[in-house]
Amino acid sequence: MRFGDALSVFRNRLINDNTLKPRTKVYREERIAAMLKSWPELEQLEIRKIGKQDCLGWAAKFGQAASPSNFNNTVGTLRMVMEIAIEAGARYDNPARFIKKHRVRQKELQLPDHDQFLKIAKAIEEVNRRFSGDCAALFRFLAFGGFRKSESANITWADCDFEKKEIIVRGDPETGTKNWPIRRVPMIPDMIELLKKLRSQRAHEPASQPVMRVRECQNAMNSACKKLGVARFTHHDLRHLFATLCIESGVDIPTVSRWLGHKDGGALAMRVYGHLRDQHSVAMAQKVTFSHA
Repeated sequence: MRFGDALSVFRNRLINDNTLKPRTKVYREERIAAMLKSWPELEQLEIRKIGKQDCLGWAAKFGQAASPSNFNNTVGTLRMVMEIAIEAGARYDNPARFIKKHRVRQKELQLPDHDQFLKIAKAIEEVNRRFSGDCAALFRFLAFGGFRKSESANITWADCDFEKKEIIVRGDPETGTKNWPIRRVPMIPDMIELLKKLRSQRAHEPASQPVMRVRECQNAMNSACKKLGVARFTHHDLRHLFATLCIESGVDIPTVSRWLGHKDGGALAMRVYGHLRDQHSVAMAQKVTFSHA
């Protein structure tokens, strides 16, 4: 069995795996392409002859250029293909298991403060181009709800329950949200004000109409940040901003995690935002005293 034979089986299984989302499949194909490009002869090698040193030698070179996450996922793909060879009886061990994963460093969050956020939103709006108002609305919508960009594009007026003060996040009509389940995100006061204003301006729209008229506003954000001398940040950073403000306001991390749609019970949120809880805890402790004023 050549490596390419096992790879064909892997690809066939990938295509027919209904538990994986389209984007996941595309990313896995990207990892395959990166693996074959960095190891050109791999596809034609007899899989039983690929040894530990071959894998370590490839990993040492590939790891110099690849990001930690891409490196780890490409190595993971190599391991899965090798497992197919073991399953087929073409070899008895997995030489890729000796490759150590690269440490993925947590991105340092550089988020706008309260005043900067308001100024950026205003700057986006004041550009006065065709979609400036819509971009400003999306900018606020993402920050006030902590949605992923892809999720916000599929939220309709029917998903906005003003009586219960919550928004139903369904995700893509075919693939759902990133982690599949539908979730409900409570409307903070700023969100209620934003949605009521938009709805009053667009009262004629059917309930099935998406709330947001644009799917992204990165260029508008970039221009506003440059104009105001604020460090550039992304749509996803607005999700971080939402979570940060929630935690700083006293919302517990498991609850914030649920609002964000994490399925790990708060483990990821604890890694990303745990330091905020510590800072908040220290600040709250200063209010506790046994002495009289």
